[in-house]
Amino acid sequence: MRQTYAIIGLGRFGGALLETLVANGQDVLGIDVSEEHVNDYRDIATQVVIADAQEDDVLRKLDIASFDHVIIAIGHNMQASILATINAKDLGAKNVIAKAENKTHLRVLTKIGADVVVQPEREMGERIARKLLAPNMLNFIELSDDYSMAEVQIVNPSFTGKTLAELNIRKKFGLNIIAVRHDGEVVVAPSAQYQLHDRDILSVVGPKDMVDDFDQMTNRT
Repeated sequence: MRQTYAIIGLGRFGGALLETLVANGQDVLGIDVSEEHVNDYRDIATQVVIADAQEDDVLRKLDIASFDHVIIAIGHNMQASILATINAKDLGAKNVIAKAENKTHLRVLTKIGADVVVQPEREMGERIARKLLAPNMLNFIELSDDYSMAEVQIVNPSFTGKTLAELNIRKKFGLNIIAVRHDGEVVVAPSAQYQLHDRDILSVVGPKDMVDDFDQMTNRT
């Protein structure tokens, strides 16, 4: 579905977001105080403007409240990030997503009303570390402090040839199997009689510690 996005801050993070959203057919306004950054995306974005989002009048004139999503992607200038977030919320922006540089910044952005706060560098670091520690966990998404969704590849031969009913994964690990990928084909909501094959990829949802335990079990050879 086509939606509208305003990205404030066109550094590496904001620029990557802009390019990806535009490539997927979305309408994107790019905002930055740097003429150089704005010029980098002039031929890519729906519209780009040189402006300082710390000034509420600037965002009012850009009708920031009319956008479906407002992303505060300002880099190391914490003051500018905080003021831009306050201004966007005060002007009625529906969904404000703000980038935090550290835990203190995250707490402040949360306190002032950002709908979502992300720490891309920290999240990428955690993802790489998890990949190193659990090589069979192909993808990992944190749903909350306690729950996650992951794609886990079956390597343990004791799983091969067994049905989901025989393995009783839900009872043993508290996990729900939402899909299985086999030879490029995806089986959504597989039946209890689905028989696992070597290198099948299971999409599981459940408590984080149980996802980790399950990955360890499937990793044994």
